[in-house]
Amino acid sequence: MGAWGECPVRLVSLCPSNTEIAIALGCADQLVGVDDWSDSAEVAGRPRVGSDLSADMDRIADLKPDLVLASLSVPGMERNVAALAARRLPYVVLDPETLEGTLESILLAGDAIGVRERARQVVGELRDRIAAAAARAVPGSPSLYWEWWPKPLITPGRDSWITEMSRLAGGRNVFADLEARSRPVADADVLSRAPDFVLLCWCGTLQRVQRVDAVAKRPGWDQLEAVRSGRVFTLPERLFGRPGPLLVDGLQLLVDLLNGAQIPQSMAPTSG
Repeated sequence: MGAWGECPVRLVSLCPSNTEIAIALGCADQLVGVDDWSDSAEVAGRPRVGSDLSADMDRIADLKPDLVLASLSVPGMERNVAALAARRLPYVVLDPETLEGTLESILLAGDAIGVRERARQVVGELRDRIAAAAARAVPGSPSLYWEWWPKPLITPGRDSWITEMSRLAGGRNVFADLEARSRPVADADVLSRAPDFVLLCWCGTLQRVQRVDAVAKRPGWDQLEAVRSGRVFTLPERLFGRPGPLLVDGLQLLVDLLNGAQIPQSMAPTSG
């Protein structure tokens, strides 16, 4: 086993959350290849191995990794896992559904890499931060509509870290009853649940075009109290959509937002 802060293997990461886990474990320098979406400053300039949904196995093999950090957090990633197995490349799959599961994935990664004690330290620090955030939870259980995708509307369901994060912050995911990680829903479904907050966290390239004012232009949405009261927010995918250590930063931001604190201008409601 490696000592704290040491990482004895060559790593390739196939998604941003795994990259962020490796960085948190002190293994940034050992990441010899990352997927195209990994945007952490620590891996700027590193070799890219393709999309998180379609990794280049030849490129990965050329990098001679001791371990590939794979994922199943997005439908379609199973193709990468099957290809890794077919090529007999060493890999571990991280596939959490909840915030607690994300912490367990960090421990799993630490064991697989050989930095178990460092992983335990990281998870302990994250648990302390989660507890501190939960202690500031907003009263009243405001209802939250989360949106991963606008056309069709896709929202996280019961089997999502978003539901757990909403609860820890004092809120309630209005679609927590859906037995799925995420699912398309109709406008009428959202309107009938009358959320107190609308939280846009669009995936991938759509992050660049998130617009608060566009929500009010959807038929009937201007009647939502969340829209009428200016409680529509755009949030960064990297803090809410990736099952890694940055989810705890997202939880802290969510608690601040629900408590009415000022948030960075880039995340604040904008006028039309």
